[in-house]
Amino acid sequence: MSRRKGLSHEEKRQKMMELFYEKKDFFQLKELEKMGPKEKGVISQAVKEIVQSLVDDAMVDTDKIGTGVYFWAFPSKAISIRKRKIDDQNDKLQEVNKKLKITKEKLEQAKVGREEGEGREELLKRLSQLEGSQNQLNKDIQKYRDCDPEVLTQMKERSVVAQAAANRWTDNIYEVKRWVKNKFSISEDVLNKTFEIPEDLDYI
Repeated sequence: MSRRKGLSHEEKRQKMMELFYEKKDFFQLKELEKMGPKEKGVISQAVKEIVQSLVDDAMVDTDKIGTGVYFWAFPSKAISIRKRKIDDQNDKLQEVNKKLKITKEKLEQAKVGREEGEGREELLKRLSQLEGSQNQLNKDIQKYRDCDPEVLTQMKERSVVAQAAANRWTDNIYEVKRWVKNKFSISEDVLNKTFEIPEDLDYI
């Protein structure tokens, strides 16, 4: 008979949040340590650590009332926090896309009529950093995809816009490559190596 697989750290966090949302009440740690195993399958020894991690992430509120320390979390606040985080991430994504656009324009200008454009290496490094930031921001947004139906809908719409923007810039890179190949009769392998363009560059 196979042993039952234990819950992961993230699954325990989700289970404890479910408990708070279902009960909609205030609890002391001892109460949570009793309810966790019974109602959500989270072992009592792990409850304190899980609850503290939720407090650290501002998902659960806590305060000392009299001699006791109480914990609580309500769905309305969770939705507000998720919306704010997604808005923040989208604002950052827009800023990164703006910088990425400017950097790519400078890169195109640096390539025109030059075999060894000044500052090209620095621009390529900056381009790589911005693309990395863009990918990380997309991952941050992805973390909240399953949190709330309304937020999910908004995020999907914004993701479509972000994907289209990224693919447009991929188109721009292909156009620049084609122009340089035709203008200077450079093979694609040499072009990719010279300008450090990934061979697996593709649309999202």
